[in-house]
Amino acid sequence: MVVRFLSLEIAMNEVHAAIRVILSDRASYTKSLNYAVGYCQAALCMTGHELHVQCLYILSNISGWRHPQAKEVRKILRACPKS
Repeated sequence: MVVRFLSLEIAMNEVHAAIRVILSDRASYTKSLNYAVGYCQAALCMTGHELHVQCLYILSNISGWRHPQAKEVRKILRACPKS
């Protein structure tokens, strides 16, 4: 399934919301979200291509993360527009 965004602004809001879900899972900070936490915190201040690249770093660091919304979060991060 491909996620398509109506506008770039909505896309950035969706990506930032997904990142906030990751940051809200404090119980996993020391286990499956080690490095991803820092990448997520930095990504909240990013847009465009910079955010797209940061999403790739986040995705590579949340592969072991288990959460009720993990599948949806990963789908949104993969669909992050490049510009």
